[in-house]
Amino acid sequence: MSATACPAETYRSPKRAAVLDAAGKLFLDNGYAAVSMDAVARQAGVSKATLYAYFTSKEALFAAVVANRCTAMAETLELAAVHDAPLDLALRRLGRHLLDFFLAPQVVTMFRIALGEGTRFPDLARAYYAAGPLAGRDRVTAWMEEEKRRFRLRADADPRLAAEHFISMLRGTVLLRGALGIPPTPSEAELDAAAAAAAEVIRRAYGAESGAEPATR
Repeated sequence: MSATACPAETYRSPKRAAVLDAAGKLFLDNGYAAVSMDAVARQAGVSKATLYAYFTSKEALFAAVVANRCTAMAETLELAAVHDAPLDLALRRLGRHLLDFFLAPQVVTMFRIALGEGTRFPDLARAYYAAGPLAGRDRVTAWMEEEKRRFRLRADADPRLAAEHFISMLRGTVLLRGALGIPPTPSEAELDAAAAAAAEVIRRAYGAESGAEPATR
């Protein structure tokens, strides 16, 4: 059973949660290659049969750990990704939230693992990309689609392209510094400025003319 194809009750299983918690700690502490499925089973206190019932491979397990982190981000994203403010302010709020997520220590470490070991383990790279960056882009795309539905983006705007541009600008040098561990840690003012700059570019590139009527709900 893959990480992305199990019934809802399986996701709520305490044993599955214990496996994800144990695997996350082991991956963060030791990297990907050094962690075995045996070690995960021991750390989680489950049998190998139980472990493989949830995850058919280490790649699937790693993807589930990444997806679990992103799900937690998505839950808080709902609070930041609101549509009750002007486009520029809404984008700045969303951008700042995404930056905080990108720079969270666990997220940075997972990114380093995928980047450093993805060449040797291509399935790992694909799993990370699908569960992390791609899933995140889809969430931001959905937000852009709602903004377009409300006529806050131009009629010819491509929500997915707008999402990709927005995320790429946010990742920029701030995330690169964080991933490389180059001090100093970005200040609150730097993060605010990065979010504001990305928001302004998106507003200018994709924003609708002021005065358009919102769509009825």
